[in-house]
Amino acid sequence: MFHVELRQFPHMARSFNLSEAELNAQVLAPWSRGEQVELGERKWAPDRAKLTIMEAPELRSDEIGMGRGWGNVTRKGEDVTERLLGAFKAKPVSGASPDALGAFKEVVHAQCEANRMAIHQLLWLANSRHPDWRVSERVALAERALWELLHEGRVKMLRRLAGDDGPAYVETEQAEWATALLAWSSWSDPGAPRWFLEAG
Repeated sequence: MFHVELRQFPHMARSFNLSEAELNAQVLAPWSRGEQVELGERKWAPDRAKLTIMEAPELRSDEIGMGRGWGNVTRKGEDVTERLLGAFKAKPVSGASPDALGAFKEVVHAQCEANRMAIHQLLWLANSRHPDWRVSERVALAERALWELLHEGRVKMLRRLAGDDGPAYVETEQAEWATALLAWSSWSDPGAPRWFLEAG
């Protein structure tokens, strides 16, 4: 498991027991692009805050309470901040050049300008444009493109709400993005999609 601390005097925030997917989506992706990270009801800018990522066993609730969490993490774990940041920045979308990622983002943005689309339809687009790629590469392309478009403000995410007069669509807060993107059902269930996209 991963545990995160952000510091910018006189403020500090910590988050415990993050999976690799949660760490990537919530911290490493925006941080590596120089964007603010939301943690502990504050926004932290990479050029002003200090980020520390520890890899350590999962903590029980009693190991976190009363301010004991970070002490347990540093005692049992390893500081992997530089290694993970370096690997994340150097890691391209598997199978895709930067040009392929950029081209796919333009296709997604154009589709969102033309029609509201569900998240799983991005995977359909990746499948149709790159049928020779491995499935994992197509999923990675769709996820990376969507995450970047959201942070660039070129698309916005909507939550579908059922109503007596038909569905309504409410724009989501940034804090909800990870919930949607980390749920496999968002990418795989065309029956009753909950999350939609439109041009920002």
